[in-house]
Amino acid sequence: MTFSRWWTEMVGVVDDRVGAGIAMLIVLFTAFVVAIAWYAYPAWVPRRLPRLRLPRWRLRRRRRARPDAAEAIETVEIDTLPELPSNSLVTLADRYAADGRYAEAVRERHRAMVRELVEHHVIEHHPEWTVTELAGAAVRARPALDAPLRTAGTIFSDIWYGQHPAEPGHDQRMRELSTELGAALREGRR
Repeated sequence: MTFSRWWTEMVGVVDDRVGAGIAMLIVLFTAFVVAIAWYAYPAWVPRRLPRLRLPRWRLRRRRRARPDAAEAIETVEIDTLPELPSNSLVTLADRYAADGRYAEAVRERHRAMVRELVEHHVIEHHPEWTVTELAGAAVRARPALDAPLRTAGTIFSDIWYGQHPAEPGHDQRMRELSTELGAALREGRR
């Protein structure tokens, strides 16, 4: 028996016994009950299934504060620069790289480079700046920073905006560029 024939016979039996209108109401009511249960009691739903992310009508539980300052960065959006020293951002990038999360490691290394520029008073941080604008402002202040910043900006943009997969080589190159930037900043102080 083919599926279409089985379906036609099943619909015919349901229509004969219950009626199509009543059957449709039962299906809609069941769907409504499942939707309410899904929304109100997400513990019933396995974690792997997607859930609707609607605003909750009940009070939300407060999240406890994270003990490690570097872990707080994980909740910060991509375009913001957290108020942490650059070495904390580098530590977080190292953790991401150790976990194989190279895209996040590249992002944190780029944030560390920007924080280092801010700490050395090369630029003032403006969250609305693009990577290109940021590099341009730093190069206008110190032309020696051109090569590491433009290359780092290209790697960051390719991974985060160009959707290219991040690899260990990208993280290693960002480490080298960060070292070059630090050397250029120390040289510029003299």
